[in-house]
Amino acid sequence: MLPPELQPRSFRPHISTSTSAPSFSSSSSLRFQSNNSSSSSSRSTHNPRIPLSFSYNSRIAIALIPSALFLLDLGGSTLLSLLLIGLFISYILDSLNFKPASFISIHLSLLFSQLSLFYTFFSSSPFPHSLSLSTLASLLCGLHTFLIAIWSSLQFKFVIIQNPSVVLALERVLFATVPIAASSVFTWATISAVGINNSAYYLLTFNCIFYWIFTIPRVSSFKSKSEARYHGGEIPHETFILGPLESCVHTLYLLFVPLVFHIASHYAVVFSSAASFCDLVLLFFVPFLFQLYASTRGALWWVTKNENQVRSIRVVNGAVALVLVVVALEVRVVFHSFGRYIQVPPPLNYVLVSVTMLGGAVAGGAYAMGMVSDALSSVAFTTSAIVVSSAGAVVVGFPVLFLPLPAVAGFYLARFFEKKSLISYFAFVILGSLMVTWFVLHNFWDLNIWVAGMSLKSFCKLIIANAVLAMAIPGLALLPSKLNFLSEVGLIGHALLLCYIENRFFSYSSIYYYGFEDDVMYPSYMVVMTTLLGLALVRRLSADHRIGGKAVWVLTCLYSSKLAMLFIASKSVVWVSAVLLLAVSPPLLLYRDRSKTASSKMKPWQGYTHACVVALSVWFCRETIFEALQWWNGRSPSDGLILGFCILLTGLACIPIVALHFSHVLPAKRSLVLVVATGLLFILMQPPLPLSLGYQSDLIKNARHSADDISIYGYTAGNPTWPSWLLILAILLTLASITSIIPIKYIVELRALYSIAMGVAVGIYISAEYFLLPWVLHVLIVVTMVCASVFVVFTHMPSASSPRLLPWVFALVVALFPVTYLLEGQLRIKNILEASEIGNLGEEEKKLTTLLAIEGARTSLLGLYAAIFMLIALEVKYKLTLILREKAIDVGGARQNHSGQSASASFLPRMRFMQHRRASTVPSFTIKRMAADGAWMPAVGNVATILCFAICLVLNFNLTGGSNRAIFFLAPILLLLNQDSDFFAGFGDRHRYFPVAVVISAYFVLTGLYDIWEDVWQGNSGAWGLQIGGPDWIYVVKNLALLILTFPSHILFNRYVLSYTKQSDSPPWITLPLNLLPIACTDVLKIRILGILGVIYSLAQYLITRQQYISGLKYI
Repeated sequence: MLPPELQPRSFRPHISTSTSAPSFSSSSSLRFQSNNSSSSSSRSTHNPRIPLSFSYNSRIAIALIPSALFLLDLGGSTLLSLLLIGLFISYILDSLNFKPASFISIHLSLLFSQLSLFYTFFSSSPFPHSLSLSTLASLLCGLHTFLIAIWSSLQFKFVIIQNPSVVLALERVLFATVPIAASSVFTWATISAVGINNSAYYLLTFNCIFYWIFTIPRVSSFKSKSEARYHGGEIPHETFILGPLESCVHTLYLLFVPLVFHIASHYAVVFSSAASFCDLVLLFFVPFLFQLYASTRGALWWVTKNENQVRSIRVVNGAVALVLVVVALEVRVVFHSFGRYIQVPPPLNYVLVSVTMLGGAVAGGAYAMGMVSDALSSVAFTTSAIVVSSAGAVVVGFPVLFLPLPAVAGFYLARFFEKKSLISYFAFVILGSLMVTWFVLHNFWDLNIWVAGMSLKSFCKLIIANAVLAMAIPGLALLPSKLNFLSEVGLIGHALLLCYIENRFFSYSSIYYYGFEDDVMYPSYMVVMTTLLGLALVRRLSADHRIGGKAVWVLTCLYSSKLAMLFIASKSVVWVSAVLLLAVSPPLLLYRDRSKTASSKMKPWQGYTHACVVALSVWFCRETIFEALQWWNGRSPSDGLILGFCILLTGLACIPIVALHFSHVLPAKRSLVLVVATGLLFILMQPPLPLSLGYQSDLIKNARHSADDISIYGYTAGNPTWPSWLLILAILLTLASITSIIPIKYIVELRALYSIAMGVAVGIYISAEYFLLPWVLHVLIVVTMVCASVFVVFTHMPSASSPRLLPWVFALVVALFPVTYLLEGQLRIKNILEASEIGNLGEEEKKLTTLLAIEGARTSLLGLYAAIFMLIALEVKYKLTLILREKAIDVGGARQNHSGQSASASFLPRMRFMQHRRASTVPSFTIKRMAADGAWMPAVGNVATILCFAICLVLNFNLTGGSNRAIFFLAPILLLLNQDSDFFAGFGDRHRYFPVAVVISAYFVLTGLYDIWEDVWQGNSGAWGLQIGGPDWIYVVKNLALLILTFPSHILFNRYVLSYTKQSDSPPWITLPLNLLPIACTDVLKIRILGILGVIYSLAQYLITRQQYISGLKYI
């Protein structure tokens, strides 16, 4: 029997499933498959040799993500909101391991997003004057949504396991449809940005890109590797994603659609001139040449499997297409755009240009196809190179006396390609440099004009230097490895010159460009193109080991810095960005290999050095930061804002150093957090800085002290007051203590100083910013903040004496509350009555002004104390929860040690039940044992919680007049209540929702009664009887009766929340109909809310009891 790799495909044993071993299905049940049932159960079984993931996510992302962003921009905020909500729900479901629900959620969010997009298109279409274009655009958007849904489906493993044949079809649909849809949307976006003049060429470009990405044969992600090995490694065509039909459709789309699109969009001028006709030739034969080149990678596998036939197709058709493309380029590009540089009169110019371009194209194509292999072809290749170079020199007007120079240069270039002689190449570089120099001097040197802020002669020097370096670098890259530094120096020099030239052209494009402000001297896409080409060149040379790591680092930073020109309008942004990238990127590029092992990581002194270099580079960037902030704000930024951005940028730039090389050093992480937090605080607070820290650079000084500063930069805001420094200090002290930079956890005296300093800083800040009254009130506020700070700090990190002192500290805070409240009102009245402005007012005006001032200040004071009591309640709740958890772990561990381990399988659910019962009994046990440790904590927490809730209720009535929605946000404050030994002795963890439910019900009952009384006895309107629908007693009786109808549901639900036990044999939803009448007939909004809550309570109680019943049945 032949080995499997040499057997015919139908006899390979690993292809047949009839002889496979028993496999596990998706439901994890063992199923033995026979020969007859193997095919029917293939959907529920999974071959472990088949991958469980989609391998081409990056290719799909390149096409679909930019298209989705463009369509998202068209859809607006509604589409974005729907998509974010759907994705958020899907993420939550996926994190909870509900994979099918997450799958459905994603598809539903995409469906609703597409409906929203359809509505947007038909309400405000981007093509208002063409119904057909609007319809096509809508269908294209729907197709993209469908493709995104398919792509998201392939990310779920359960779909791949349960539906192996379906995922193969989905993968084929993606690869067959994405190139067509993505190229259309990319072209649409480009036309929207730059116009429709050259739209067919944009479509041609995107078609070629996506053809290369998707249509070149790829093996399916869901085919096993063993299926791809056939006859010594030859990949069978059955494993390809695309079949012959899809490949043929892609080829036809590549060849004909750009041509048809151009004819449809420019039908009026298609045959108006020779240049227009040449557009048709280029739009067909350029993609045809690309198709022939792609055939070298197997793109024509569906035409024939004979390699000789493919080669003959490539050579014959390529020769014809190349001739036609070159002729079309002559007419469309050379004579149309560069005719002024052709120094030969017609008809000789047509002959020489044709000889130059056709000869060069034929010679280059023959060499690329490997046809220059023997002596005769070498002679022909050399002769064509000499003729082409000589004819080209004559065309541009090179002196006849020096024609041997281009001929010799062509000879040496051909010799280099034939013999790989570096001497020949450098001879070509020298001669070519002379010809480039002559061309530039002959055509531009005598022009006395300025371009991009410099004279044309200076620009000519830069162009000559850049051209010489560009010609020399390929030869330098081929030198032995010992001389790689020459190619590195050449590449860095070329990159520096390119950055300088592009920066001048892009940044100074409108300064000396009189009368052509609408034209662009150097477009943005050229910056992007040169950057991408430079990065690709660096990557290729690095992969071939032609340049070292340091050169890669420098070149990557230089090329990437050019992109900053597209976002920041500063003339020095390129160099500033280059310096910043050079400072930030060493951990990512220069030390990339060193960061893999602990022994080769960056040394501490190197880390400090790089951090200092980063800080210096950010300081070097300060003027660019100033200009960027000035552009963003419309006015000159403050010193604090600039300093904050500098500090923040320094911290962010140091993240790679810490993350890659000092991830094991905890102080480094903590220091980085402090630096980033300091920058954010300076940005938010913008504190005033001394004059010596005002970044006195010429640019900033001129911007701030210009005579027309206001007319240019607008009115600048005044500097923040000095108390902002205190708040910054307090926050930084808190972060330093949390990160243990200040060891307050281990030193009691330092802890006391820290808490007092925090209280003083926050108290002075609050007093100076919000309570501008006599110093007595300031002292009380500072004392209150100090007491609150001491209480919170020593509750979180207690000392030996803190359990005895902290209750008195809290009592002092509670006592200071009414004293401060009353004193603030008296001082406010006294201050207002002594003011000179109020003396001229009448008695009623004086009372109103006094009342408004007192209420406003007292509202701020109530908010301050509510925040203090909330903080105390939260800290006590956290500490008690921590204590109870530690006690539960200790008790559980002791009982487990005594009970031992059980081998019974039925013991596991009982053990879980007993652990639940044990957890419910731990709090009462702990409260008794906590008398020695400080039983005051639950009582203090409860007092703080009740005071906070009461103050918030008062604020709700003062600020909103008693908002109905506010109680739903205020009632959860009562979740901070604790079980104590006096008032809440039986209040356990399972009863924590009872106060919330009771307070909500009681609030709406009381406020509903108050609304009834107010409407009847106070009479807000003279015609109130008509508004409410009847006399007084009918109104009162009706609404009171409807209010009483809501009571049963609320009473039952609150009793259930208190005990979590069934109160009666009747189902909970039996009281639900009683709430329908109040919802429909009441005149008071709060009674209607009570009815709605009653319906919700009944349904919730029913669902909870049913779930408990089902859980009990499972336990039994």
